[in-house]
Formats: sequence, C-alpha cells, structure tokens
Amino acid sequence: MNRRLTVAEQLAKQGVSRRAFLKFCAAAASLMALPPGMAPAIAEALGKRTRPSVIWLSFQECTGCTESLTRSHTATVESLIFDMISLDYHHTLMAASGEAAELARKQAMEQAGYLVLVDGSIPTKDGGIYSAIAGVTNLQMLKETLENAAAVVSIGTCAAYGGIPKADPNPTGAKSVQALMDEGLVPRKPVINVPGCPPIPTVITGVLAHYLTFGEIPELDNLGRPTMFFGDSIHDRCYRRPFYDQGKFAKTFDDEGARKGWCLFELGCKGPTTHNACATTKWNNGTSFPIESGHGCIGCSEPDFWDAGSFYSALSMPTTPLDLAAGAAVAGAAIGVGVALANRSKKGAAKSAHQSAGLADLEK
Repeated sequence: MNRRLTVAEQLAKQGVSRRAFLKFCAAAASLMALPPGMAPAIAEALGKRTRPSVIWLSFQECTGCTESLTRSHTATVESLIFDMISLDYHHTLMAASGEAAELARKQAMEQAGYLVLVDGSIPTKDGGIYSAIAGVTNLQMLKETLENAAAVVSIGTCAAYGGIPKADPNPTGAKSVQALMDEGLVPRKPVINVPGCPPIPTVITGVLAHYLTFGEIPELDNLGRPTMFFGDSIHDRCYRRPFYDQGKFAKTFDDEGARKGWCLFELGCKGPTTHNACATTKWNNGTSFPIESGHGCIGCSEPDFWDAGSFYSALSMPTTPLDLAAGAAVAGAAIGVGVALANRSKKGAAKSAHQSAGLADLEK
C-alpha cells in the first residue's frame, strides 16, 4: 500500500491554509481544556504525524453514536475524517458495501498502529449469533480487528458498559469491549471509554484530537473515561446547583419551582452520581442539555443506568460506589441543605419566641 501522508501533507494537498489549520488547532485545544496559546504547538505536533487509519465497528447499537459524531460542531466531522484521520471502514458512512467494504477493513488492518472505534455492545450468548456482519459475528470481527490495533475507543454506553442491550434480562449475553478483554475473549488493548446514550459529539472528537496530538491516550478515571470530560459530575457543574444547596426543588415538571428553574433532584435527576460534560459542553452547538430543557439527568453515561431504578425517583444517596468523591460531594451538599433548613427552623423558632414574649409584655 502507498505511504500514508502526514497531516501537514494532506492539508497542503487539499489547499487548506495555515490560518485555517491554526483555527482548527485552537478549537482542538479548547476541546482538550488547554489554553488557546497551545494552538501553535498542537499544529506542529499534528503536522508531523501520519494520519492514522481508523476502523469503526458498529455492533448492537441504534446508530445514535454515529449520528452524534456527524453533528459535531467544533472539530467538525469533515475536518476530522478527511484531514486528521483516515476513516477506512464505517459501514454506515462509507460508500462501499458488501465484499468491497470488508476488503477495505482488511486492508486497513495491514497498516500498523490503526485505531479501532466500537459502538454497540457485543452479544456472546450462543456463540454471538445474534448480531453478524457479512456472516461474521460481532465477537469474531472484534477479535480479528483488535489483533494489531494500537488502541480502542468504546463509543457510547453500549460499547463502554453494555448499555441497553445488556439491561436485564440481557437475552443476547451482551457485553462491553472491556468486559470481553477482561474475560480473555478478545486481545487486550488500551481502552478509552466515551460513554453516553449517545455521547456528546465534541467529546468524541476531543478524545480523538488528543490522541492525534499527543500520540497517546488521555488520563482516564477508574471507569476508563477521559478525566478532561468525565472528571466532574453533572451536579457539580449544573447551573441549578445553587437551588439544590438552598433546598429549593421542583415538585412536578410544571409547578412554580420548575418554572423558576429550581433543582430537579426530587424529580429523579441523576446528576449527582453521573459524570459527563453535559452541563459545560452541552448539545446542539452548545445550545442546551437535558436539565436546561427541564428534564432531569437519567445517568446515561454510567454503568447499568437502565437498571438503576426509575428515572423519576429521587436519589436518597449515591446508588453505586463508582466514585467516592462524588458520594462525598452529594453527602456534603445534603448536609449543607440540612444545615440551611435547621438554621431556618431555628430562626423561625426564635422569631416565634420573640413574638410570644412581645405579646406577653403587652398583656401585662
């Protein structure tokens, strides 16, 4: 196969100006929570890198993750695919089909250091017969494709944790990419989990931009998620957090509290136990996110969110010991609310006592 072009060579070939490239790098810096002044350094690093081959495998999924990627608004999908990476296989987006499509995947696997992106869980029951592409089960295709891969990115909660297909009773024996590696069913490779149902588009492109810039996976939390996007809970960054601390909660979706934008905790919001960038990055070109639209977070970027209980039942405490820090934050906030209510009660009692004393004086 012909030598792959570096990013700089590819940009020059396409007539992309240095100015436009720096603008892209500034956007990439923002995605990675780096200062804009890092754009020249990112441009230099990217310019020297060879465009990596990317194989995107879609298994038990709804195509929502691909739809999300195509709606990325910062590092656009066009620049990502045609300038920064070589997306050699994606059976939803590629023009080829049938034997030509599968030939493209096998040719891409001949290049060392390719990336594998997976969306959708992988069925394992009965040999994985419940989902197959070109007569090859998802399990077998993943095993084959990972053999010489540099790393794998699990796109969406289904690939990262099993998602909805894994929900009880899990009829297909659906599992995540990491679970298959832990069980020795597929080759073990570095894994980056980018959960969400679907994941935020700029989070997907931000993770890829980091890999392209630094040639390594970003810092990950205990669930394999990039801390630059999943380091904080939605609750910590939510604009309704002050109302939580003040003990002001909407009781129904259309009451006065809801109209005033009060906290949705009592209506089932899972923001305190959910780690994602929804409250800061938002959706639809940074327009909004579910809580801003009036609906509580359902915790879709956490493992087993579908089986964690009603989306509309309030959390009494963190439901999973996934992050003790998050639990401490929730407990601290709850204590804060309790103290505020206790102080309010004390003030009310003192006021009543004062008024009673005043009345007694008048009666005298």
